[in-house]
Amino acid sequence: MKLSSNSIVDAQPIPGDHAFCVPDPENHVTLAANRNPHLAWSDLPASTQSLVLICHDPDVPSRGDDVNQEGREVPADLPRVNFTHWVLVDLKPDRDGISEGEFSSEVTAHGKTGPKGPDGTRQGINNYTDWFSGDADMAGDYYGYDGPCPPWNDSIIHHYHFTLYALDIPRCPVEGRFSREEVLAAIKGHVLVQTSITGTYSLNSNVPA
Repeated sequence: MKLSSNSIVDAQPIPGDHAFCVPDPENHVTLAANRNPHLAWSDLPASTQSLVLICHDPDVPSRGDDVNQEGREVPADLPRVNFTHWVLVDLKPDRDGISEGEFSSEVTAHGKTGPKGPDGTRQGINNYTDWFSGDADMAGDYYGYDGPCPPWNDSIIHHYHFTLYALDIPRCPVEGRFSREEVLAAIKGHVLVQTSITGTYSLNSNVPA
């Protein structure tokens, strides 16, 4: 199984159009176009009955003490944790990809609706749900795709893994509001093959691309 993209070059920086935030000279960051990237796949196993797509960033600071704080930098040796950016299930095997902007084309305060998605798909919640939980202007359940917005003072580049899973079942066995972790547990034993493409992103101008 092959996964490719017209939007993302593997191991290269993700364009700002596909990010939640882009750099801003006065306020560090500003909201961006937040368009989901184009993705295409081919050579699925003959027995594929459905597909799952997950995007996550494993480079998120495990503590927020220094995050986005003036005069400070998030240290490179700080332990890192996962941050989910997209959980998409029940993709039909007769699809050969996803168009740019098909599932997300803006930042939506309080989150996009879900879990129902286009063309019979369902979308899980991403971790902006947790990030904005204490922000009255943004709090809500964030379904679907929301792109990169790492701390503007992080000392490392973040990596965004788009992973496609071919399943031997026609429907992912999760219900209602679901997360990346719940999907990974539900598809265990049903994955025929998986493949990934990875983009990078940083909002810190002092970090080499």
